[in-house]
Amino acid sequence: MVNEDLVEVFKALSHPIRIDILDHLKSQPLTTSELSEKYDVSRYATMKHLAVLVEANLVLIRRKGRLRVNYLNVIPLQELYNRWVSKYEAPHANSLLTIKKLVEGREGNRMEQTKEIKMGTFQIEQDIVIQAKIETVFKAITEDISSWWHFRVGDKESQLIFEPHLGGRFYEDWGNGEGTLWGTVTYFKRNDEIRLNGLLGMSGAVNSSYSYKLIEDGEKTILQLSHQAVGILEPHWEEAHRHGWNELLQENLKKFIEQK
Repeated sequence: MVNEDLVEVFKALSHPIRIDILDHLKSQPLTTSELSEKYDVSRYATMKHLAVLVEANLVLIRRKGRLRVNYLNVIPLQELYNRWVSKYEAPHANSLLTIKKLVEGREGNRMEQTKEIKMGTFQIEQDIVIQAKIETVFKAITEDISSWWHFRVGDKESQLIFEPHLGGRFYEDWGNGEGTLWGTVTYFKRNDEIRLNGLLGMSGAVNSSYSYKLIEDGEKTILQLSHQAVGILEPHWEEAHRHGWNELLQENLKKFIEQK
């Protein structure tokens, strides 16, 4: 994160309404009208606050027909955390938190067993700015995926293969005809967009799709990730995938391309 971007983030976080907006968007994406109804200020004032958050890349706008839907983008906050917090965490404090979560998790599991299984949904939107041309980013996604996609279901020696065409597979090859399917390409436009259907670590009655949209911005490329899932979802899956995408794209893919 360059210092100019950092200034925009701190500016965005300097007003209580803007912090409150981020808290609301953490729970779920909301339209501008839905956010306006939560505050005793005019719609115009709410839109001005949203504009500051968008400028800092903390909020992403996706249009659905005539609606403007606002999504939390966690990447700038994760960068702040990586720069100032993560390096100074006390190991013993982290261990205590782990124990606390473990105990609370056991109690929660007892309660959870009495609840009905329910349908759920989530949508993750992230924008990653990469200092490279579109062609370079597209090649890294389709041809060099084993170099930065470090998640594996099998052992670390398994190979990741992306077949760059409509109907192609993105899969993990364990050898001897064994492996696992990460996704199937449903839309493929070179140097523009790729869409896939795939469970991405989830299991059971779930429909999951994700896409990469590339936008040229001078010498930079904006990679827009969109991931939707609907079905019988475990409570932790949304947060796990949000963190996983940030790690894969912001930390791994971006560094892989920019440090070549």
